[in-house]
Amino acid sequence: MELEGARVLVAGATGVLGGELAGAFARAGCRVALTGRDEGRLRELAESLGGVPAGAVGAVDAEALRRAVDAAAEGLGGLDVVVVAWGVVAFGPAAEADDAVTEELFAVNTLAPMSLVRAALPHLADGGAVVLLSAIVADAPTLQMAEYSASKAALSAWAGVLRRELRPRSITVLDVKPPHMDTGLVDRALAGDPPRLPRGHDRSEVVEAVLEGIREGGREIVLDAGTKRLVRR
Repeated sequence: MELEGARVLVAGATGVLGGELAGAFARAGCRVALTGRDEGRLRELAESLGGVPAGAVGAVDAEALRRAVDAAAEGLGGLDVVVVAWGVVAFGPAAEADDAVTEELFAVNTLAPMSLVRAALPHLADGGAVVLLSAIVADAPTLQMAEYSASKAALSAWAGVLRRELRPRSITVLDVKPPHMDTGLVDRALAGDPPRLPRGHDRSEVVEAVLEGIREGGREIVLDAGTKRLVRR
């Protein structure tokens, strides 16, 4: 799809990667609406990009997410692209995982993106795109990160079914699977200490791959160990 003039909602825009994605969409000529947790950062980012602040929300508040989606669609006159770029992580042996932590991982990483996308679909134009940031661990579950890996694998599986169900509307569902990046996520872990992680992957490559995937109508982007693979329809 053509990005010039596209109406894009970036959910999680006040995070590091979400903010960089929002900036890239704006530079590509898109009209952007933004939502995230940090109200001050949200307003600042919206002002700098000429975007629409759709409201500060927490990922697990389904009703607030719906209101933010409605505000974004109203402000932009509809939606062409919806991007969900948030997440939380936890570390430790699978056998010792705390149930409450596991529930939060799935609430934020899996259930909340599903909820936001469902709220957005009535506003999303046919031929548009949904972009979900799962992770490389969806395909390669990692020791000391079993619950996080499982939450991302569940999101990836859901994206695959959604893609097939939305084919009559020609909507692209792009599942982006980056490796570890230096976004501060590790420093905000819900529990545990991280295992030895590789050097953070270049975030700009991930951002560029997302825009390329939308333009090409891709269904999956896998980035790992210096490689990039775009799987098209």
